[in-house]
Amino acid sequence: MMKHAMASTFRLGDLTVNRMGYGAMQLAGPGVFGPPRDRTEAIAVLRAAVEAGVNHIDTSDFYGPHVTNQIIREALHPYLEDLVIVTKVGAVRGADAAWLPAQSPEQLTQAVHDNLRNLGLERLDVVNLRLMGDVHAPAEGSLETQFSTLANLRRQGLIRHLGLSNVTATQIAQAQAIAPVVCVQNHYNLVHRTDDALIDSLAGQGIAYVPFFPLGGFTPIQSEALAQLAGTLGASPMQVALAWLLARASNLLLIPGTSSRVHLAQNLAAAELQLPTDALARLNGLTGPSH
Repeated sequence: MMKHAMASTFRLGDLTVNRMGYGAMQLAGPGVFGPPRDRTEAIAVLRAAVEAGVNHIDTSDFYGPHVTNQIIREALHPYLEDLVIVTKVGAVRGADAAWLPAQSPEQLTQAVHDNLRNLGLERLDVVNLRLMGDVHAPAEGSLETQFSTLANLRRQGLIRHLGLSNVTATQIAQAQAIAPVVCVQNHYNLVHRTDDALIDSLAGQGIAYVPFFPLGGFTPIQSEALAQLAGTLGASPMQVALAWLLARASNLLLIPGTSSRVHLAQNLAAAELQLPTDALARLNGLTGPSH
């Protein structure tokens, strides 16, 4: 796959990443559980992403569990020097594929060691503390014990940088009093913009914002409007939705996931899509009911 323009770069602490990255969640089996249907294609997707210029891969050892990290290691280890692998801790999977909170110091420490082992690393680039809350929205509550545990592992040299996922502004401030935060992963996309003010606040601090569900949540009417606009631009609706995120703020890092090389190429091409002013204005009007 040819190298793509990666829509400029942003820093995660002392690490520089291209703003168009890759999320590895879909490399596991259905429901992010068990092995993939096609392991050979999963490996090929990862190699194609890196060959195309992706140097920011988002993963977790609870994808599978263990499956996604083991595939990343098989496909890409030894890792290129500029490749940044970001993982998250705070959950485990039940035998029935349930997502269960795993937030005790012992569980978080175990998760960091699981990530190190399965990725084949001696130090993790970035570890996000994933608070459980609701899957679509954070819930207030102290994260002092959890984040202090990760800060201690960072002092031991097992983690380079720390981030947060599914958190509120209050929780971010609480974490920052314990250790530096380089990124925040929350639910945000074209029609779910609850975090608009937070994105701007983090941008002012030089902190990356990484939206999850970047392509989720379109109602039929909004999908129709998006599809019509995409048609006039000669792009797919998903490419336009990704391009809008890149245009939204310079601290947004994208990690769209796919288990297909064809979809990977389509996602990466969104970094080259320049949205005209009138198109941006129309997209800005496509807010969903949660705005």
